[in-house]
Amino acid sequence: MLQEVAHIYDLLTKLEERFPDKKDMLCRRSGKEWIRFSVKDYVRYSHLIAYALSSMGYGKGDKAVTICNNRPEWNFTDMGLSMAGLVHVPVYPTLSADEYLYILNHSDARIVFIGTMSQYRKLEPIVRKMDRPARIILMDDADNIQCLRDLYQTGEEAESIQKPVIEKIKAETDTDALASIIYTSGTTGTPKGVMLSHHNLMFNAYGHAVKQTVRPDQKMLSFLPLCHVYERSMNYEYQYIGISIYYAESLGTLARDLADCHADGFCAVPRVLEMMYSKLEAAGKQLKGFKKTVYSLAWDYANNYDNYRKGLIYRLKRYVYDRLVYSKWRANLGGHEMLIVSGGSSIQARIIRLFNAARLHIYEGYGMTEASPVIAVNNPVEGINIIGTVGKPMERTELKFAEDGEILTRGPHVMLGYYKNPEATKEVIDSEGFLHTGDIGRLIDGKYLQITDRKKEIFKLSLGKYVAPQVIENKLKESPLIQNCIVIGENQKFASAIIIPDFEHLRHSAEAIGITGKEDNSGLIADPAVVALIHKEVEKVNSTTAPHENIKRERIVCDEWTPANNMLSQTLKLKRARITSRYADIIKEIYK
Repeated sequence: MLQEVAHIYDLLTKLEERFPDKKDMLCRRSGKEWIRFSVKDYVRYSHLIAYALSSMGYGKGDKAVTICNNRPEWNFTDMGLSMAGLVHVPVYPTLSADEYLYILNHSDARIVFIGTMSQYRKLEPIVRKMDRPARIILMDDADNIQCLRDLYQTGEEAESIQKPVIEKIKAETDTDALASIIYTSGTTGTPKGVMLSHHNLMFNAYGHAVKQTVRPDQKMLSFLPLCHVYERSMNYEYQYIGISIYYAESLGTLARDLADCHADGFCAVPRVLEMMYSKLEAAGKQLKGFKKTVYSLAWDYANNYDNYRKGLIYRLKRYVYDRLVYSKWRANLGGHEMLIVSGGSSIQARIIRLFNAARLHIYEGYGMTEASPVIAVNNPVEGINIIGTVGKPMERTELKFAEDGEILTRGPHVMLGYYKNPEATKEVIDSEGFLHTGDIGRLIDGKYLQITDRKKEIFKLSLGKYVAPQVIENKLKESPLIQNCIVIGENQKFASAIIIPDFEHLRHSAEAIGITGKEDNSGLIADPAVVALIHKEVEKVNSTTAPHENIKRERIVCDEWTPANNMLSQTLKLKRARITSRYADIIKEIYK
């Protein structure tokens, strides 16, 4: 039976009590091998970091930034900081120099933990430009730079003196004390520092841990950035349960790492699952004859799968398709049934249905950094997975709706506020303590939360009609020919879209109607017949929307939108202002 804990570092105590002999608590790739750290390793290294920092004069309220990819050492540092009373400020390893300098200065960082030597070379000049000096500590081993190896040694030497100091700090730390500042990745404006307490994070992680059906003897793969509170909270959940955590080398090695460690699940954002879906679809197109026919039947069944539908024949079809097709998908991902949590933005229903049919069970949730982060989630323990909703609100939290449909929430999950920004805090947390999420939603059957759009993303046409772009974009992306898109039209007479095709599928469809020899993507989308293929997909969506929501004009581009080129946030959401600025000429041409 899980027990709620008061502080982040209390997770270590519970792990030590329940799983003292666990050998693979935290694991990371090194070439072809997994380097495994036991519960004892986790406890020991975390305490050594705490002892070392305390002996070096760091203490309550000091800020420490971490910039690294997912790795066990992130957890050692996280726990060590929390025990020594420092405030952990985890930061994405893919920001620009200006963004780094802003966060380092704004957070008042005194220490900067950096993962690798290549990251050090990029970040060291930026740290040296800070308004106040900060110590750099490298996580990888190094001879001429202070690193974690040195901290472990310092901690061992200082243990006899610092152990009672650390135990006193732990005993005196209030559960509502500031534990972490997380700078929102944001799609617009300057990032804000979300202040989260020990209780915020532990209340929330416990709240979704008790909904899980995974067991302590199972493994979860982690690949979303730990600096984002979504993946961080899931990692805390795994530690509540005692699940082994394996860190993927990168997003590009996801399938390999899932298969290699035989994972029982992971958490993802919709874009990752969309890419997996596309690869499965493409695999079917490579087949011929009887195999292609069977794959097509299994594909159609899965895309329309209803987990709650009964009937012997319906279930028998799933069994047959599972033996012939779906089991092969799982085999390529490690062979296990999986539990997958999806969050960050809404996911297409057909993707959930297909994965569920293949026993890769997707449960959609909803939250935001300011809510630590989960507000609602579908519940595996209760067998609740209502497609099109994000499940029930978390226990011991409140939910209500403003007059315009905005979702408001109150409870122990709501942040302490924005760091150094009381004005912005008052804008989102009202006098009654309700957090204004900026999302529009409603309850289905009086209990399941459905998100309909982002309040700030809804725009008004010049005719006075409102358009919710995200709903239309998700419908457009249901087409196998469309990889990504943005719906535009604020203050214009009609809505339009800029579309990035899925070129693999588009080329296949083009060849099916006799268009060949278009090796260059730009040449392909210049062909009128290919433009017509995309337009046909747009018209399908238009048939499902209100007249004022119809896409009257679309333009096709052969670019790529990624966090690296600043078109997507770090959680793969559209940066609308950036995208519309980049395509200003195209938009001007659309509405001229």
